Amino acid sequence: MTEHKLPALPYPYDALEPYIDAQTMEIHHSKHHQAYVNNLNSVIEKYPQFGDEPAGNLLKHLKTIPEEIREAVRNNAGGHFNHRFFWQIMKPQGGGTPVGHLKEAIDKTFGNFSEFQSLFTKTAIGRFGSGWAWLSLTQLIGLEVHSTPNQDCPLSDNKTPILCLDVWEHAYYLKYQNRRPEYVQNWWQVVNWEKAEENYALALAAIKPGQ
Repeated sequence: MTEHKLPALPYPYDALEPYIDAQTMEIHHSKHHQAYVNNLNSVIEKYPQFGDEPAGNLLKHLKTIPEEIREAVRNNAGGHFNHRFFWQIMKPQGGGTPVGHLKEAIDKTFGNFSEFQSLFTKTAIGRFGSGWAWLSLTQLIGLEVHSTPNQDCPLSDNKTPILCLDVWEHAYYLKYQNRRPEYVQNWWQVVNWEKAEENYALALAAIKPGQ
């Protein structure tokens, strides 16, 4: 059985300063994310049929997971997948505006980038308690801005994530305390739009094979 492992960050802990501080990144990655990985391995240890399944596959097929471990898989596979996705969607000297086909889709769906940014920001700030804000692609709706509680993942609702923001307090409290709106506004300065464009292309290809 292959164990899930904590992925290395694609940049140093201090690379997103001053918008996200090094201490928060180190604790968030090496403690919080590591805990989800450890817990997921522990949960599936006695279920070898799931041992080699990537976290994303587990989340896509939650209904097939035995009921006695389903909630733990939802929480810990979600925590592992969501954080791994989150690290990749940020980069040093990021920010700016979307690129490529994603830019075209955002403009078509939301009117323009400013309207999308306002909606996403409002969704992230308005998420009650702990959770995430997402830009996802669905087969029926197309691009959608939405949020999920706790470590729930869009994959479990047949949505493919393109962009996400962690709004759990542990993601920002050391620097911003209770000022979630300030954290959300500053996060736009580290968004990796090239990665978001790549995510969109892969999601679109999965929904519409051959395109």
